[in-house]
Amino acid sequence: MVNCGCGLLTANKEPVPLKSVDVEVAVRDHVATVSATLLYENGEQSPIEAVFIFPLPGDAAVCHFSAKIGQSEVVAEVREKQKAREEYDDALSSGQQAFLLEESEQSPDVFSLSVGSLPPGESASIRLEYVTELAVQADDGLRFCLPAVLNPRYQPRGEDGGGGTLSCGPGTSVPASLVPYSLTLSASVCSPRPIDKVESNCSLDPVQYLDQQQTRATVKLASGHKFDRDVELLLYYKDAHLPTAVVEAGRPSATPGSLMGDPVVMLSLYPEFSPLAMSSMTKSGEFLFVIDRSGSMDCPMGTAGPSQMRIDSAKETLLLLLKSLPIGCHFNIYSFGSSYTHIFPNSVVYSQKTMDEALKEIKGMKANMEGTEILEPLKHIFKQPCIPSQPRQLFVFTDGEVCFSFGIGEGASTALINGLAKEGGGHAQFISGADRMQPKVMQSLRYALQPAVVDISVTWDVPEGVSVTPLSPPITNLFQGQRSLIYGQLTGQSWGDAEGCVTVKYSLAGQPTQNQLRFSLQPTEDTGLTAHRLGARALICSLEAESKEQGDQSDGVKAKEKAIEVSIQSGVSSSLTAFIAVNKGSGEAVQGDDDDEPKFKVCSTNGIIFINENVCTKAQVEKDCASFESADEPSQAPKDPMLQLVSLQRASGSWLLESPLATALGKTLQEVESSKPESVSPEVWATVLAVTWLHGFKMDAQVEWEFLAMKAVSWLHGEKVPCLTECLRAGNLLLGCQVQESSMGM
Repeated sequence: MVNCGCGLLTANKEPVPLKSVDVEVAVRDHVATVSATLLYENGEQSPIEAVFIFPLPGDAAVCHFSAKIGQSEVVAEVREKQKAREEYDDALSSGQQAFLLEESEQSPDVFSLSVGSLPPGESASIRLEYVTELAVQADDGLRFCLPAVLNPRYQPRGEDGGGGTLSCGPGTSVPASLVPYSLTLSASVCSPRPIDKVESNCSLDPVQYLDQQQTRATVKLASGHKFDRDVELLLYYKDAHLPTAVVEAGRPSATPGSLMGDPVVMLSLYPEFSPLAMSSMTKSGEFLFVIDRSGSMDCPMGTAGPSQMRIDSAKETLLLLLKSLPIGCHFNIYSFGSSYTHIFPNSVVYSQKTMDEALKEIKGMKANMEGTEILEPLKHIFKQPCIPSQPRQLFVFTDGEVCFSFGIGEGASTALINGLAKEGGGHAQFISGADRMQPKVMQSLRYALQPAVVDISVTWDVPEGVSVTPLSPPITNLFQGQRSLIYGQLTGQSWGDAEGCVTVKYSLAGQPTQNQLRFSLQPTEDTGLTAHRLGARALICSLEAESKEQGDQSDGVKAKEKAIEVSIQSGVSSSLTAFIAVNKGSGEAVQGDDDDEPKFKVCSTNGIIFINENVCTKAQVEKDCASFESADEPSQAPKDPMLQLVSLQRASGSWLLESPLATALGKTLQEVESSKPESVSPEVWATVLAVTWLHGFKMDAQVEWEFLAMKAVSWLHGEKVPCLTECLRAGNLLLGCQVQESSMGM
């Protein structure tokens, strides 16, 4: 795979040396404001025309973008795209220096900015600021990612008159390792709840807490860091699942009644499901696994240091998923590259026979299917009729360099990762180079097995004279432990110390349920219009989707016009607008009202997702693991003891008492057989030992084996073992564990 460079390029596609990157991150609860300054220098003997290319994190909205060359600085404003292009052309033809910033035609998570003529020996300082929501990870951490590389973006087959290609838009490949430059990054964190810890995939200086409650802290990237990988920060708060609400005052200079003139409320909700409902995990479903086998999957997960190959990580994860599926469900596995294949003609019932067949196929999978053409297999999947009473769940494994995909590794496109997650009613997980894929994918499986939530509605209760205009699209899916963000515009007279209330109602396991959050309507003044900008971005995305869906019809035209209006008013860019800045030659910065700071909506990051077809249609889709051996070939099982043990589990959830099992447990077969209680069958004894070993030695990886262990315990109880307590005691003695009876469901 080629790492497509990001940064400043000449008209001849040559990189302009990047001297330094300085980044400041201000995190307030679950939202981050990022300021980045990038310094370039023209070391040539003649002026160069340069283009700035850069990726941003998922769902970011730029609130400032400027370029300074010599003593001249220009700050961009947002215009309707065609008007911006015309203004840019007029400026160039009249000899003025102009800057045009717009989304790449190939991918909305890449933007380019022409910075005009850069004189010899001159430097160019490019500054951008953006706000972004922090994604919630499987372990409840909030993730901030600063992308370092920009991988090729996929162009669907036929759009260029030929086959599917990989394109970097206006730039070419500039490996980060060939352009040495420094990165400084500092972050300040403020939260209403104590900050438990801050972690990173890069070296950090010690966290400095600024108060005794540990609600405010600062942290810095260790000096000397080379920006050769994505920089990831993981923030952990105590009581992370408590709902929060922020009411943000509008811009004083804006017209009351407008989006930027009125207050905006930003709600963060975490639905709480009853233990009874959560205990009824579904036993049905059609599970479809789509794995990328293009050449780019034969690359390491990360760009710095040794890491697992992407294809091997995906195969390893498929092993855990297959072992965790419930008996009676249906499944199938698709592979794609330049073409696509599937293991079974149609989805089949999950059994020992079909599981063994699938594992044999997975074992031989290689990243040898050339290109990356995912649209055709998705079309095929959604043309298939759904199986009655088997909700379809789709898992896509890819490095993200394709349309309509979800991925693995660093630098991949995720303009569509979060989009497809929202359209499909699923859940996105983000994966960095050092991460194990398995825990995050198994978290998605947990979501897929949760009882279906239906009839979701959101209602507002506010004082008389106050109204709420939703800025977010309707909530289409809810999962236990998953955050839902809601934005609303508050219109009306001043309300002093009054309160509002939002209620989320839904039906779960046949029972009507609701969660409420009361919040103060008193606006917070000093928030930097973060909620307004994120709310505007949410509204623009909804309007763009409506415009595409309706096309040239009246409603589509109105949605397009409204999206452009909101984009210009708020300064949040869209696919319908662009940034334009013209230096009139006065030597002074040309810019608009300070309050009209430009924005730019982009998406970027890597991830894995499952899609629930209860709410995902074919039209929506078109819009937007180490090698191991199957149970019948145990002699070449994976070297990792846990994966070796997992690979030996039968579809029913049980294990057989054989030499490979004893090896995985670190014992000889004779030791295992001689310790078996007389009244226990070999299969029961083997299964008890396997579950005991997992609980005794692999609790740190519990999220990976939890479901297959639950299946094993269910099988044991189905066997009506009369002496399970005695069996567990013998297992603890043999393995040197102290596993409690509760682990066996007793």
